[in-house]
Amino acid sequence: MISHAIACVVCGAIFDVVFDIRIGSPTFGQHVSRILSAKNREQLWISVGFAHGFSTLELYTEVINNVTDFYALKRNGRILQNGVALNIAWPLASGEAILSAEDQSHPLLSELSKVSSYWTVAKKNT
Repeated sequence: MISHAIACVVCGAIFDVVFDIRIGSPTFGQHVSRILSAKNREQLWISVGFAHGFSTLELYTEVINNVTDFYALKRNGRILQNGVALNIAWPLASGEAILSAEDQSHPLLSELSKVSSYWTVAKKNT
């Protein structure tokens, strides 16, 4: 992700995850997760250098991601959400995530390249 973002839920609920993909960062590969819902009205800030993913917890769920720059798909990298290195305990009712063919084709975290280093991102934000 090139820009900062803030995620919120206007209907339903999600299990929301943000993890550090800044190469060289002391917290590289670590993540935080939260339940965001229309009821609790919590929001989650996603800084440059962090990946963002979520799983819906209710049948009818709407998520809004506001970004600080124009969205460009080719500038946003993707990684496989269920890679072992991520160690994310996704709360799945059926026990199995439903992923599109496109989502299944994303690389693992260990295969990630072209991500800004921690030091480059930190310098830009100061």
